[in-house]
Amino acid sequence: ILHCLKINSISYEEKVLKNFKSISRGFFIHATLIIVSLLSIFPFLWLLSTALKGNSENIFQYPPVFFPQEPTLANFKGVWNQIPFMLYFLNSMVVAGFTVLLNLILSALAAYPLARMEFRGKKTIFYATLATIMIPFQAIMLPVYLIVLKLHMVDSVNSVMGYLGLILPFAVNAFGIFLMRQAFLAIPKEMEEAAFVDGCSVFQIWWKILLPMVKPTLAVLAIFTFIGSWGEFLWPSIVLTKKALYTLPVGVNDLQGMFSANWRFIAAGSIIATIPILVFFIAMQRYFISGENDGAVKG
Repeated sequence: ILHCLKINSISYEEKVLKNFKSISRGFFIHATLIIVSLLSIFPFLWLLSTALKGNSENIFQYPPVFFPQEPTLANFKGVWNQIPFMLYFLNSMVVAGFTVLLNLILSALAAYPLARMEFRGKKTIFYATLATIMIPFQAIMLPVYLIVLKLHMVDSVNSVMGYLGLILPFAVNAFGIFLMRQAFLAIPKEMEEAAFVDGCSVFQIWWKILLPMVKPTLAVLAIFTFIGSWGEFLWPSIVLTKKALYTLPVGVNDLQGMFSANWRFIAAGSIIATIPILVFFIAMQRYFISGENDGAVKG
């Protein structure tokens, strides 16, 4: 009996120690995530604090004051009235929307043969495409600019051509092709073979079978592309000089004059410019939960 009680006591102590280690590990992980989240969101909160401060408050005082003494929305109204904010917003929506659409279509089209077809030089083409990820856009900006210039897409009188000059250089990239290829490779071949037996063409298999099964990957690519296109500043600032085609980042930067800058207006404009990104992410996040191809093939 004493031996059994001793064994039970040791077993109970081991369980308590195991539970304590599990709780400690969970607490450490959650504490780390909270600290990282606060560090990540702090610049945004400071930007919001600056946007809510009135003209009577010194935003450069030391020690800095985080909370506005007299919060006001006048800076947001001032940004709206000082620049054609709605025009810049629509320009950004057009550019980002078509850039996302082209990336989804072209990346999926390019990834399909690299993942599902067999042909000579497939690996060479894939690795050559993947190697372009290591080349920054700044390194090829000059030749791209010359191409766009020769095609009359730089500050064209025609708005459509002007939009194309902003969209086409980012219409597809190696990261999107790689991402879609990996998603297509994860789909069982039985799905494709069954579609062939039913008489589907290659395009029908790509459009009706494979694309619906990689919606989570399409959502990831759409979010990355939208964020990159929406926040792009360098390329539009180079190819655009007419304010009628300004995107939102370039338009907000226009608030900064040659000799002075209204940082409250710039902060307010930056806050407004981030809202579409948050809305787009919230709208697409439901596709992250799980892939729709889970359990599609059984037996």
